[in-house]
Amino acid sequence: MELHGKVALVTGAARRVGKVIALALAERGMHVIVHHYRSKFEATQTAWEIKQQGVGAVPLRADLADPQAIAAMFERVRLYTGRLDVLVNSASTFQRGDVLGRCVEDWDHVMAVNLRAPFVCSQHAARLMLEGGGGVIINIADVAGRTPWVHYPDHSVANAGLLMLTRVLAKALAPQIRVNTVVPGPVLKPDHMAPERWLALGETLPLLRTGRPENVARTVLALIDNDFVTGTAWDVDGGDSLLGLLDAL
Repeated sequence: MELHGKVALVTGAARRVGKVIALALAERGMHVIVHHYRSKFEATQTAWEIKQQGVGAVPLRADLADPQAIAAMFERVRLYTGRLDVLVNSASTFQRGDVLGRCVEDWDHVMAVNLRAPFVCSQHAARLMLEGGGGVIINIADVAGRTPWVHYPDHSVANAGLLMLTRVLAKALAPQIRVNTVVPGPVLKPDHMAPERWLALGETLPLLRTGRPENVARTVLALIDNDFVTGTAWDVDGGDSLLGLLDAL
């Protein structure tokens, strides 16, 4: 897909991996909708950085746990740009808790943000994309969708569902829209983790190091560029999928 002059929406684009993905798309000449929920300052900063590359950027706030808020966000996308070519479902919530301690409200919130929201966003995005002749949807999942993280039970289940949702959407929306998943491993240190523990974690991986958010962004671009790939999940994890180590997080 030729990206120059086209439009992307990246959820969770204000900071961390989502921001790096948004900037990478801008470097390829895309106008970027910068979604955020509670990161207004960071979203505004990200939009400013995108604009420095000579493309357009609009920060949009939406609570992804609320389908009505998602619908309103896409109405604004239609109003502002009239089109959408790429959707990256990057936003997620990450809540630690034991199986016996998680309540129904906790479970429902994680499922709403991590699984239902990518589905609802993809619905709205697909309608816009089909009006323009097609597009690409990229879901950002987690190795927890392949290896059960007992301290993040709802997160693990939601990510497993996201992997299957990718395959369902890819089959349902072909050939006009391709849908794939990127499955990052340790590419960005969690805020709560000590640097020495992060370094030690990397040394346990087959590649003997942790990755960077740019590794994820490059994979997103590769999946957009390769027009003969759909329904897949690309691991970007330094080989952790071979070992299943990251439940220690």
